[in-house]
Amino acid sequence: MQLAEKLAEYVDLLQYSDLGQHVIHVAKQRVVDSMGCALGGMNSAPATSTRSYAHTLPQGASTIFFSRKKVATDVAAFLNATMVRFLDYNDGYFSLEPGHPSDSIAACLAVAEAENLSGKDVILSMVIAYEIQMRFQDAATLFRRGWDHVNYVTIAATMAVGKLLKLSRPQLVHALGMALNGHIAMRQVRSGELSGWKGASAANATRNAVFCAYLAKHDMTGPCAIFEGEMGFFAQVSGAIDLDTAYFGNRQSQDFRIKVAKTKLYPTNGEMQTAVMAAVSLREKIGSLDAIESIRVDTTDVGYKFLAKDKAKWRPETRETADHSLPYTVARALLDGTITRATYDVAKLADPQVLAIIDKITVHEDPVLAAQMPSLANRVTLRLKNGESLSEELGTKENPRIGLDDRAIETKFRDFAQEHFSQQKIEEALGLCWALDQQAGLHQFLSNFELDVKS
Repeated sequence: MQLAEKLAEYVDLLQYSDLGQHVIHVAKQRVVDSMGCALGGMNSAPATSTRSYAHTLPQGASTIFFSRKKVATDVAAFLNATMVRFLDYNDGYFSLEPGHPSDSIAACLAVAEAENLSGKDVILSMVIAYEIQMRFQDAATLFRRGWDHVNYVTIAATMAVGKLLKLSRPQLVHALGMALNGHIAMRQVRSGELSGWKGASAANATRNAVFCAYLAKHDMTGPCAIFEGEMGFFAQVSGAIDLDTAYFGNRQSQDFRIKVAKTKLYPTNGEMQTAVMAAVSLREKIGSLDAIESIRVDTTDVGYKFLAKDKAKWRPETRETADHSLPYTVARALLDGTITRATYDVAKLADPQVLAIIDKITVHEDPVLAAQMPSLANRVTLRLKNGESLSEELGTKENPRIGLDDRAIETKFRDFAQEHFSQQKIEEALGLCWALDQQAGLHQFLSNFELDVKS
């Protein structure tokens, strides 16, 4: 049996009743976190551009988040996922390949709404998306071969929405063949000066997944042997992958990967989270930034290649480049003592204070830190003018995630929601998220997120 067939078998057999209560609850945490992130990205340039296009389209079956407008399901999936991803604040998972498994949530909601399905159906499809994407991330690296991690989003989202559409096993295989063969994403989207497509690339993967799943539902057939074929995914993109679906999460093991997705502490690139923590910690130990002679950042080969090697990362001109710039982000963490959504406002990028700090920074690739992958460790060292040195090294093993309790997840959500909703509406929205498994349909859930006037 080929891998696509094994994936289809796994998806076909998994049922909502196989999910333990802890897994269901974690899925609802992911919804709360993602809807908050979507509020934060709602008025971003990529979302605004896509919304302008969407409003030229006729009425469809799926709601654009925070509005009453409905458009074609694949367009809604794209726009809503772009909102979720824009701030680079949605959850992440770091293994042989980094990625954001919550990228598929918007597609699951869009398809479930179009098909008049329940909250339980959404949760099951989410668990499938997380399971498949994260297992692939555990199995093989793409970025080292020049390909983007959203190729795994394509695989995961296709299987997730295929489950919602009740595709047969052969239809699931065809949908995956079409989606993967026709939509391979290059890593160039995260190299050099970054564009609005950086945050939309994963959304596009889910759009393609939705489109191809619907085609398969109407009996379009796709390329065969999409993984193992002579010119298939293994040969052209990932290299050989040893992936056994027998070890995927199931009723007996409850070892579903959604349980270990990480909630971001700061709205910035995942590989930089520990560098921010280290810089903030060091800032508290010195009296004045004027005392700093030089700043050395030691990072992994991944951190160096994608966050510091390009000239653009040292003088970022776009928000997308800045939130993938190790020099800018460390400088801001030292200057401000934190990283917030406002850190990457374009008006702040040429701040003379931050540029002066950047000019004191050097970034170095450290093979010892690279060997700790996927810990994503970073070390920041300050050399002071009095000759003293202060150093802080942190990895994600020491800081695995926030959001281990509902309160932390809700706090993050409220920070976004209070800008748009009344307090009563915030409580109602949260209540619907936590009761997603009790909802027969999605109308009330989505309509409660329509924008109102804050009281």
